[in-house]
Amino acid sequence: MTREHAESAGERAFRATRTGAPMSVALAENMVRPRRREGWIERLALLSPIVILLLWEFLSQSDILDKRFIPPPTQVVDEFWVNLENGKLVGHTRDSLSRILIGFAGGSAIGLLMGLYLGLFRIPRLLLAPVFAALYPVPKIAIFPVLLIIFGLGDASKWVAVGIGAFFLVFYNTLGGVLQIPTIYLDVARNAGASRYQVFRTVALPAALPDIFTGLRLAVGTSFVVLVAAEFVGAKSGLGMFIWSSWMTLQVDRMFMGIVVIAFLGYLAITFVGWLERRLVPWARH
Repeated sequence: MTREHAESAGERAFRATRTGAPMSVALAENMVRPRRREGWIERLALLSPIVILLLWEFLSQSDILDKRFIPPPTQVVDEFWVNLENGKLVGHTRDSLSRILIGFAGGSAIGLLMGLYLGLFRIPRLLLAPVFAALYPVPKIAIFPVLLIIFGLGDASKWVAVGIGAFFLVFYNTLGGVLQIPTIYLDVARNAGASRYQVFRTVALPAALPDIFTGLRLAVGTSFVVLVAAEFVGAKSGLGMFIWSSWMTLQVDRMFMGIVVIAFLGYLAITFVGWLERRLVPWARH
């Protein structure tokens, strides 16, 4: 096999641009084809939830699944419209989303700032590392009774629970992103006379943004998990309470409807964070 045949399309294209040789049409097609294939895969991926719903409907209607415990999607949709019209679903969704937004925003902001600070300064990082290492493995919902004692049964306890869950994920991803910055970049900025704020704004923050958004995506999903668990035991409204009360009264179709609504809202939130990342951090695309 000759060297020409052994080289990949990308290598041949790079060598052509370096030497100034014209790129053939076939070579250009070879470079574009993988991107087209990825586009088709992305379109097909949108159909996967529909396939799952159709399979779920078929298994339920065929009595392979017991409708008393796993109702078909059509029955869940009917229950959705009933609760949407009577306003119950809107109220519970509004209360849950407000708690998530406040808790997620507060916990993520603190985690971001703390991760950047400890990533840039070694001594505080060494002093606080044992504290974070001890607190992180504790299940966030396990400390919810303590939060109820401190903040009561109101929204404040849910805000703090969600904020704690978001904090650690954003903090550790931000810290890892800062620690991976080559030291020479920070040294060059300091030698050029940059202040601490300028180093933070022009070097640390842009370099850590890809890892920060990874933490934000994880934190969004965790926020829904923590909030629903908190609403199970300490709320008079919200989707978590809605699901729990439906289970207590054996209204399985309502319970599944609440679960589907949470899954859809979580998907929208994670998708929005991904869209925001593509806008703000285009250099992090894989």
